[in-house]
Amino acid sequence: MKKTIASVCLCFLLTLSAAAASSREDLQARIDAAKLVLDQIMAAQDSTIPLNILQQATCVGVVPGLIKGAFLVGAQYGQGIVTCRTGHGWSAPVFIRMAGGSFGFQIGGQSTDLILVAVNDRGFQDLLKNKFKIGGDASAAAGPVGRNGTAATDWKMNAELLSYSRNKGLFAGIDLDGTSVSQNSEDTELYYGQPHSFDAILKGSVDVPPGAVEFVRDVAQNFVRAKQRKQQ
Repeated sequence: MKKTIASVCLCFLLTLSAAAASSREDLQARIDAAKLVLDQIMAAQDSTIPLNILQQATCVGVVPGLIKGAFLVGAQYGQGIVTCRTGHGWSAPVFIRMAGGSFGFQIGGQSTDLILVAVNDRGFQDLLKNKFKIGGDASAAAGPVGRNGTAATDWKMNAELLSYSRNKGLFAGIDLDGTSVSQNSEDTELYYGQPHSFDAILKGSVDVPPGAVEFVRDVAQNFVRAKQRKQQ
């Protein structure tokens, strides 16, 4: 029964999102919001993503304003963008969707900013799939926080993705087991004006559109700073 209600809640959120078709202006606003989230989190001094993780990152995803709603059972839905490291910098972004449900006594709703960091090639390969489930198809862990912090777990060996959330100014690792991540091919095609595969974009075969240059540059600069500080 709970699973049925959760599925209905999730379908409702998905229906609302589908009903509000994206325009190119909406997609640019999503990229701009992702850049702002990244800027604010990386400026948070000791409450940010550790340098040793940034230095190893193969992909970075930002989902600004993931919506979570609940009445006894919960559902969450959000849309964001992903860029991946290539042999000549960071790739143009692609658009993704995230959706999932939760159980247990809960009530209310909130908006949460999410960041996903792929820390090895397996995490990168996950993002090339049309759809995968965190904790099932892809192993993930709540990411450690602190500019110079180190993970207390064995994420280097087992985790493909590290996940973070920011709600009401608090930035912390989050467990997203059961959440699905899927390619948003429709929005990606709309933004680029023609169809491109996620594989081609994330491997660097497609030029970064002018509207996404600042976001990609932000990711690249943080990656370079992390490498430089690691070497000091």
